[in-house]
Amino acid sequence: MTLRNATIPVTDPEAGLRLTEIFYSLQGEALTSGLPTIFVRLTGCPLRCVYCDTEYAFTGGERQSLETIVATIASFPCKRICLTGGEPLAQPNALELMKRLLTDGYEISLETAGALTVKNVPPAVSKVMDLKTPSSGEVDKNLWSNLDYLTPHDQIKFVIMNRADYDWAKAKLIEHQLDKVVGTVWFSPMFNVADDIDEQFSPDVPVLARELAEWILTDALPVRFQLQLHKIIWADAKGK
Repeated sequence: MTLRNATIPVTDPEAGLRLTEIFYSLQGEALTSGLPTIFVRLTGCPLRCVYCDTEYAFTGGERQSLETIVATIASFPCKRICLTGGEPLAQPNALELMKRLLTDGYEISLETAGALTVKNVPPAVSKVMDLKTPSSGEVDKNLWSNLDYLTPHDQIKFVIMNRADYDWAKAKLIEHQLDKVVGTVWFSPMFNVADDIDEQFSPDVPVLARELAEWILTDALPVRFQLQLHKIIWADAKGK
């Protein structure tokens, strides 16, 4: 089985992982937002969401052994890790990496697009799983059976691009009682800082974000609104 332009390694710890980057920054979203975090970005993704801001991780990268990756992680003054991509679960050895890091006492969150099974992700890992809205272009890739493997330790995220996305997300929230499946359901507006905030980085929130906030309040949804802090602070800079 292959990803688009990237080969999935066999499930063998010796094969290592194809890695795009490891960096130390502030977490920009989800429950650990604002906390110092080590980001491990793996290469390759089977999806092509129209709003993706990490297309550079679709291909390339460098294959590294798990030992090398763990050693690099240990060089940072932090025990909090975000495993992201691309799509981390597209590389089976990502599961082995998570197990090793848990053994070493790290707190791990996994950012996953929800198109591949999360069944075998260690329970101690907090899964932050997307459910793709219609405007993403990948709504048909949602693997709904993943809901069976989520717990209150996990999170679900919807990226909202317009009112149609909001109505769809609200319907799925109610249909599957998602606020009872996971600890937190996030509704996040899609925006590009450079496009939606003026050159002086006005404190005004982008129009879509204001609208989404009003929709959530009007419908009194059991969700949490979020903006991506890293985009506001560093725009689209890599390694931030």
